[in-house]
Amino acid sequence: MGFAGAMVVAMAVDALLGWPSWLFARIGHPVTWLGRLIGAIDITWNRASDPPAFRRAAGVAGALLVIGFSVAIGCALQALLSSGWIQIVLIGILAWPLVASRSLHDHVAAVANPLMAGDITAAREAVSRIVGRDPAALDEAGIARAAIESLAENASDGIVAPVFWGALLGLPGIIGYKAINTLDSMIGHRSERHEAFGWAAARIDDVANFIPARLTGCLFVLLAPRRSEALSCMTRDARRHRSPNAGWPEAAMAGALGVRLSGPRIYHGSATDEPWLNEGARDPRAADIAEALTVYRRAMMLLAGLLAILAFA
Repeated sequence: MGFAGAMVVAMAVDALLGWPSWLFARIGHPVTWLGRLIGAIDITWNRASDPPAFRRAAGVAGALLVIGFSVAIGCALQALLSSGWIQIVLIGILAWPLVASRSLHDHVAAVANPLMAGDITAAREAVSRIVGRDPAALDEAGIARAAIESLAENASDGIVAPVFWGALLGLPGIIGYKAINTLDSMIGHRSERHEAFGWAAARIDDVANFIPARLTGCLFVLLAPRRSEALSCMTRDARRHRSPNAGWPEAAMAGALGVRLSGPRIYHGSATDEPWLNEGARDPRAADIAEALTVYRRAMMLLAGLLAILAFA
């Protein structure tokens, strides 16, 4: 249960400080360090001239190498720390950069504020920093939908999942998870280059996020202004999402706000016909982003409270 207490420390430090820009300018961020390693493996091992089966095997080996290396670093750091309260605090401080609750909140708020002020150009620019779809094609509803979906999905990937694995396993758990999630972000998508090489990264990420995604959805349901609608939408529509995990927090948030999410969108000039979550509800507006942020803040406080109870009760 000491690891749960360490995650409370990590969440508290992140809520207070985030990851300061001056610190990022000086040393970068642990995720960018992982990104350099993954990028080097992708360039070296993912050769277009190799057959798909070989590229898939290389992708499996690369993913296991990155995850194993990350877990080993976590084990080594954790072994160096003394036991008791000092260990809990130090693990929490070391885990702090891997919990992105403040960064996520600030990036989504940066979309909501200009959109509520009627500055759609600034809102498009802000939303382009957190989603991959073409911002020029987005109207107010599209911007709001993109921001709310990003908030819901990344609440799971960026906060609940790392904290979940950190509470279970300490530093090896949270660092190993961030390696898995970074692998998926960089090479786990279905492009011509990464269809085979990124296969293992995507599958491992699906497994690692299975419980956290559903836990995130349940947190949103508990704190939703429309609790019964959130629960009904999550249990009905979560499996309609293209992702086996992202649909749970997104569908819960759609029901919580009484809006429809997902649906058709444009990526890199190509239209994709995704199913709606909470189909039949209205399109989201700028004010719904602010309401989603309220649900998000309360859910993260509830998560920290539950961890504190596990650790200290």
